[in-house]
Amino acid sequence: MKHLNKVKKLDRSASARKALLKSLTGSLINAEKIITTKAKGRALAPHVERLITRAKKKDLAAERYLLRFVPAIFVKKLISEIAPRYSARNGGYTRLTKIGRRQHDKAELVVVELLK
Repeated sequence: MKHLNKVKKLDRSASARKALLKSLTGSLINAEKIITTKAKGRALAPHVERLITRAKKKDLAAERYLLRFVPAIFVKKLISEIAPRYSARNGGYTRLTKIGRRQHDKAELVVVELLK
């Protein structure tokens, strides 16, 4: 039975999954729009939304928390540029848009973007 199994495993070990999410999160914060598979996008969106909500607090504890999940070079951009943009919004910072399937393996692709 799959009761209370909320983590999307993405066919990876825990450490590989953590590294993947950290990398995708950094890419999304840097470019504000990335193309990835549907499964990875659906795992990434709630992860990024939690981080943006935490970044809105702008204190030392929030900054240290973000360093656990985001490469250090992107924490400053997250706190100073991205979080203030969503100060009046209570969630829903990301959008997933389907763009078709990848040619060689037919995996569904989505664009994950931060809303303006």
